[in-house]
Amino acid sequence: MSTRINRLQIPLEELTITPGSACQGCGAALAARLAFKAIGPNAIRHRVPCCPDSTTAHPSASSVFESGGAMLTGTWRGLKAIGRTDVQVVGFFGDGGTYDIGLQSLSAAAERNENIWVITKDNEAYMNTGNQRSGATPIFARTSTTPVGSVTKGKQMRKKQIAKIFAAHGIPYLATASVGYPEDLIAKINYGKTVKGFKMLIIQSPCPVGSRYDASKTIEMARLRVQTANWPLYELIDGNKLKLNNKPSDLNPV
Repeated sequence: MSTRINRLQIPLEELTITPGSACQGCGAALAARLAFKAIGPNAIRHRVPCCPDSTTAHPSASSVFESGGAMLTGTWRGLKAIGRTDVQVVGFFGDGGTYDIGLQSLSAAAERNENIWVITKDNEAYMNTGNQRSGATPIFARTSTTPVGSVTKGKQMRKKQIAKIFAAHGIPYLATASVGYPEDLIAKINYGKTVKGFKMLIIQSPCPVGSRYDASKTIEMARLRVQTANWPLYELIDGNKLKLNNKPSDLNPV
């Protein structure tokens, strides 16, 4: 399991290149910044269409939604063939590329226990194309395709339990994180880098445009999700050993 760090232990090196295509207050851009600080420079990054397109100082390639897991697998096996097993192979995907369109290839990679990272910045909708609902969108949430009004009351299906799905594969390491708790996020990547096999980190990444809050409130919104137990922070080893990383003493109301 991860070992707690303090703010002074957050790496100073910046591996995301600004300015990018992110909006002000973008939680996903912050997720990328923090995640790749922890991953470090010795990595290859892959991406599928998502919002925002945060550029990092790594060799990288893009793929279609459906083949993220296959692309990561091919890269890892190619590196292994030439003896470069020291390189971290990282997929930085959105919820569409993880929960929905990209699920089949990621499931296959998880079942094979490929030695790769899947880092998901979960902003709970297809924000790249206009805030359409996804499998990650919570029940009753308003999106451009699930309006709230006199006829419909937002999304009628519950948020897909993607962590449970991948835990059922028995992967060596799975964790949740939030941009509101950067020390926890980075500690989990530090630990994951020591693990051989499939690793998944799901980062809660609020979107001010989609969720209609002031751009200055992203960290506050992220922390509230954790403090209401709406986004628990935990780690799972081999799909069955659970550790809760944050236990609010007094839960705030939702």
